[in-house]
Amino acid sequence: MEHVPAVAVIDAQGRVTGWSEGARLLTGHPAGDIVGRPATELLAEDVPGRTLGARSGTVRLRHRDGHRVELALTACPVLGPDGADTGYVVTAQPPAPDGRALAAQAFQQASMSMSVFDLQQRYLRVNDVTCQVMGVSEEALLGRFYPDTVGDSEHSRGFLDHLREVTETGRPVRYESFTGAPALNREHAWSIEMWPVRDGTGEPTAVALAAFDSSEQYWARRRLALLNEAATGIGTTLDVVRTAEELIELLVPRYADFASVDLLDWVLGADELSVGPDDAIELRRVAHGSPTVGTPEAAVHLGQTDTYPPDSPPARALREGHAVISQAGEPAFMRLVADRDTRSPESRRYRRGIHSIIAVPLRARGTRLGVVVCVRVTHSDDYGPDDAVFAEELASRAAVCIDNARRFARERSTALALQHSLLPRGLPGQAAVDVAHRYLPSGSLAGVGGDWFDVIPLSGGRVGLVVGDVVGHGIQSSATMGRLRTAVRTLADVDLPPDELLTHLDDLVTHLSGDDSGEEVAELGATCLYAVYDPVSRRLALAAAGHPAPAVLRPGGSAEFVPMTAGPPLGVGGSPFEATELRLPEGSVVALYTDGLLEGRERDFDGACEELRRSLGAPAGSLDALCDNVLKAVLPDQPGDDVALLLARTRALGADQVATWDVPPDPAQVAVVRQAAGEQLTAWGLEDAAFVTELVVSELVTNAIRYGAPPIQLRLIRDRALICEVSDGSSTSPHLRRAHAYDEGGRGLLLVAQLTQRWGSRQTGSGKTIWAEQPLPDP
Repeated sequence: MEHVPAVAVIDAQGRVTGWSEGARLLTGHPAGDIVGRPATELLAEDVPGRTLGARSGTVRLRHRDGHRVELALTACPVLGPDGADTGYVVTAQPPAPDGRALAAQAFQQASMSMSVFDLQQRYLRVNDVTCQVMGVSEEALLGRFYPDTVGDSEHSRGFLDHLREVTETGRPVRYESFTGAPALNREHAWSIEMWPVRDGTGEPTAVALAAFDSSEQYWARRRLALLNEAATGIGTTLDVVRTAEELIELLVPRYADFASVDLLDWVLGADELSVGPDDAIELRRVAHGSPTVGTPEAAVHLGQTDTYPPDSPPARALREGHAVISQAGEPAFMRLVADRDTRSPESRRYRRGIHSIIAVPLRARGTRLGVVVCVRVTHSDDYGPDDAVFAEELASRAAVCIDNARRFARERSTALALQHSLLPRGLPGQAAVDVAHRYLPSGSLAGVGGDWFDVIPLSGGRVGLVVGDVVGHGIQSSATMGRLRTAVRTLADVDLPPDELLTHLDDLVTHLSGDDSGEEVAELGATCLYAVYDPVSRRLALAAAGHPAPAVLRPGGSAEFVPMTAGPPLGVGGSPFEATELRLPEGSVVALYTDGLLEGRERDFDGACEELRRSLGAPAGSLDALCDNVLKAVLPDQPGDDVALLLARTRALGADQVATWDVPPDPAQVAVVRQAAGEQLTAWGLEDAAFVTELVVSELVTNAIRYGAPPIQLRLIRDRALICEVSDGSSTSPHLRRAHAYDEGGRGLLLVAQLTQRWGSRQTGSGKTIWAEQPLPDP
């Protein structure tokens, strides 16, 4: 059977002016009986107000034969030339079957907010949740223009724009919004979907929407985003205070209106403090923050200590090891706020409205470090269980960063103390060179390195100059540096040439790297430069193991780098070390340094070398001033590595300070050279030293003639001490021995050792030299 539409036309006075055949079939009334009569005469009962406002709904009419007919009516206004309503076209159809009624119930009882608007953005229908969100009844909304039911806000304007977009395009819209609502006391997150409602011909007749309250998911995403941000935003430096400040910056204002970080004193360097179950806890404020400039809410200033009672949230959190939440009205909460108001009454107004506090312990690797306190004032929500879980996770990450910074600071201070104890505090007295030095530990996260330098007095008025760099940073590097420095001093006392000394040192590093520690050779590798300057010959002999060449500034000239072969670093092995020798005029400046002076990730090496040459040649009042000038000119503001700089200005011993005699290998010559030595001492005004010196000369020359080989030479050097040297062509080194009671010899070297300040021997290219030093008498 063909469906015939049931349509009636009603004028502005409520009279029926049109009646279709479908209307007759549904009601039994022919057009002639109905047209011209008031439409209300057809009603079997009054129309509900909701239906009138919505202009649609179920209405009961009286059939011509007297029984009631339930019809679903929809009224559409008819507009006149001026846009005013001149009547309505009412369509009718039998009420929906049970399935539609069930759908209507589902719409009304849905757990999300659902609404239907006509194409002019007027309410047609709302469900119960919408009424709760809007805070009004359904009758107060139906038929009203949406903007008239809400305040003017960005969200309201966006909502209206989306309604119009669906009407104009006929396409659904889905978007998310974070806003409040008339009946809600805080902002909520909404996932909103709008779609067109079409009639049988496919034309849009209304716009329906569903708004899901996704606040829990929204806050969960926000908390997760904060945790992700914490992974990159906290712990960017190995500084305890800066790490605490980064935590505050993350918390305020997104999670708290005020936050503070208080640490136990031992974390900042003191001894660890145990906290008993009933003890009040003293903490030191290291960071706090709020949206207000200057953080006036804080009653405890940065750097000050504060004592928390045992029942206070911070003390409980630190003692119990979990987050403690306290709300307004609770005794502990009220006591804490009252204490803050008493301590800082001038900032009381900034604390007005505090309604929730959460205290979270900072624990890392089973160690308590301090506590984080977060306060909410303008945030409308109290802290809850989800906030506690988030705060504990964030605090655990921050605590690890703080503990890493604490460990780094402690290791750095230990390494610095160790390194300073191993570096020379006061350089020994010697007359060969004037020296100035600087050591700058690195401020980088890598820690203190293993750079070192030394000045070693040698026999014959000579001096050894050393500078080195151990691979790596930290305590291990400092300890290795100390071992190498001791080894260099020991080998220098044997008077080994620079290349031989580095060979022995290389063997030592290789041996150290192969011990039971399991460390690789590279981890114990090092570079070193060893130089020996002789003020008599004015010659500088040097050799390097992977170390940069020194720069030399001759008087009246410009600084130049010494051309030399660096050789492999210590611990690598496989290649010999080559010695370089050059003659220096008196007053030359030799600059020894570690690679941190010139090298760096973003530094121009050639430019740094040129700057070093230029700064060495610049005028300076003293050698110490020259040191400072070089560092200021060459180094960047924040060096990335340790720097050791050793400057030495050469001196020379003139001919009037050195006397030399060639001695024939004849025992009769002992008396001759003894007399010559005495005469030289008289010429130097050292008659008081003549007896001991003549005895030493006799014993050493006698031993050279008896046990050595030609050529034999005697040399006296008047420096800060009186030095007696006897050289011969034999490479056999002498040694002390205990003479028996009836032995005629064997006591010569024992007498020399007893009468002089120190004595020794050194190998030379043609044999050996036995030397002895005695202090000069006071003038």
